[in-house]
Amino acid sequence: MRAHILITGASRGIGAAIAEALSGEATTVAALSSTDGDLSDPAVPARLWQASLDRLDGRIDVLINNAGTFESNPIDAADADWLASWHRTMQINLTASALLCRSAIRHWQARKSGGRIVNIASRAAHRGDSPAHWHYAASKAGMVAMTKTIARGYAQEDILAFAICPGFTMTDMAEEHLEGPAGAGLLAEIPLGRVADPQEIGEMARWCALEAPASMTGAVLDANGASHVR
Repeated sequence: MRAHILITGASRGIGAAIAEALSGEATTVAALSSTDGDLSDPAVPARLWQASLDRLDGRIDVLINNAGTFESNPIDAADADWLASWHRTMQINLTASALLCRSAIRHWQARKSGGRIVNIASRAAHRGDSPAHWHYAASKAGMVAMTKTIARGYAQEDILAFAICPGFTMTDMAEEHLEGPAGAGLLAEIPLGRVADPQEIGEMARWCALEAPASMTGAVLDANGASHVR
């Protein structure tokens, strides 16, 4: 039976690499992007889930939460602006993912089918981020904790959950940072000597989605060139 897979944030970078890695004769992929809906709107995740179910003949086997935002939020911003940026990042990176995870779990429980969740978090979940990105680090730490909780709570129903924590990855956003004045310093802290390729993260997500043994549920996989080891 073909695996039906829903991926968010799949228009470019890591998401596009995941969609490419999962495209094949054994899968049917619904690769969503911001054009399908703005995840900063709390009503959108439920609509996207239902639209994807319709597109995938009423069955989703794997959910991959990759959509996210990485916006600067300086500590000296106006109070209202700082709080608005905090809420927007939490909504997109964590709450929207939680709503999709909830829909997926309820779908699998109703079908008694089991399923897999792969959440794309970040190295920042473990080591933090810049002073302008408290919200980003907190959202990704929340995603890791959510993944572990889902794994512990639903393994007996064959509902498995994995998280992947990339460090800097060669996306448009990372390339801009690397070409800036801080680029040399960013590379110097990566023992591997380079940032990750999106295809490397795509392969990790493909494996978690289709092949990782069930006993691995709850695992958090790092991909940061040994810039942060646990």
